[in-house]
Amino acid sequence: MHPEILSLSLFMFVTSCSPGPNNVVASHSGFNHGIKRSIPLMLGVIFGFTTMLAIVNFGLINIFNIYPIIQKILIGTGTIFLIYLAYKISFSKSSDKKKDLKPVSFTETFLYQFLNPKGVIVAVIAVSTYTESGINFMNYSLWMLGVAFLFAIISIIFWTFLGKFMRKFATNDKFIKWFNYVMSTLLISCIATFYY
Repeated sequence: MHPEILSLSLFMFVTSCSPGPNNVVASHSGFNHGIKRSIPLMLGVIFGFTTMLAIVNFGLINIFNIYPIIQKILIGTGTIFLIYLAYKISFSKSSDKKKDLKPVSFTETFLYQFLNPKGVIVAVIAVSTYTESGINFMNYSLWMLGVAFLFAIISIIFWTFLGKFMRKFATNDKFIKWFNYVMSTLLISCIATFYY
């Protein structure tokens, strides 16, 4: 067992369950598309984040240490994508005709994890803090990945269901429009946390 399992769990809980790009988009999807049509998005987040964390853990962290500019480029690219995504959410159609709405796909969400500034920062901090080189490397790495996977599941399901729950209050197009504006604003506010 990882000697800092409680600290690791708390870290993953806070970073996974706090508002961030994945969670905001999951709520938006749950609100506009429902749970069933949001499953590809949820799976993309769960497996995409865990894969990205594994890649950082098993080598990319060394590249970031040698060439920190690469990490900054990823964060910058992710920021631009988030601004675009916030724009799309803000001006998405507020019609109840769900067939007109297209949910985010598994592939799009999976690949986005490699550009998600919050995810990249969390991965670098997790690997730097909760793994060590030497004989315990594999054991610590597997525990870290397992805990991250668990909290990714808990977080994305909670936020998707929260969006679905909010749909109950959507009695008209005006409410839906304002919900989309709020989600868009939250997404933009996430960007500020990457740079302080």
